[in-house]
Amino acid sequence: MIDQAVDTFGGLDILINNAGILRDRMIFSMSESDWDGVIGVHLKGTYAPTHHAANYWRERAKSGEDNDARVINTSSPSGIYGNIGQANYGAAKAGIAAFTVITAMELAKYGVTCNALAPAAYTRMTADLPGFSQMDEEAQEKLGPRWIANVATWLASPEAAGVTGRIFDVAGQRVGIAEGWVLGPHGQQGEDAESVGAVVNEIMGQARLNSNMFGKPEGGVGRPNHG
Repeated sequence: MIDQAVDTFGGLDILINNAGILRDRMIFSMSESDWDGVIGVHLKGTYAPTHHAANYWRERAKSGEDNDARVINTSSPSGIYGNIGQANYGAAKAGIAAFTVITAMELAKYGVTCNALAPAAYTRMTADLPGFSQMDEEAQEKLGPRWIANVATWLASPEAAGVTGRIFDVAGQRVGIAEGWVLGPHGQQGEDAESVGAVVNEIMGQARLNSNMFGKPEGGVGRPNHG
């Protein structure tokens, strides 16, 4: 596919990885094929074209050519915040977020940026999901995919040359940056496992809740204290 793009257009400047499927199940009902299918389409479907595109850009750089190229991946709020019934989909999308951060580091010296979108949009894939299936036409438009396309188009533009390794949470006209894992409250454990409980209770009381599907700690999971 990458070779075909280069042969047809004379080069490659932008790669958008957007393949996706859903096989939503609770973890106790999820079959191995439900897992493998989703992981394969999302994770390998992002890795494979990026691998070949990266080799193309790397060879150009090694031969003295300049690149001003883009990789734009598709993550999801399910992957960066979590969503019930989507252990396979969320794991794949979380993997794409991590893949994006690492690939951005690896390709920076070759003139290639790598970012990801974590979109919420009314599409054929989401139309039957809870929260989407009851939307009227006005609500569908407010959460339409065209708003995602706006951000993807900007990320592909020369103006975005200095932006890399970021996950953009986009829902309708709202555009935000999802901030990654950070080391939160921490303490010092003792010599044995019995010492851990007191440390965890203390730091849990200081830690924020996990975010909900809207990226907000309010209403997310993760009790502030075990006691």
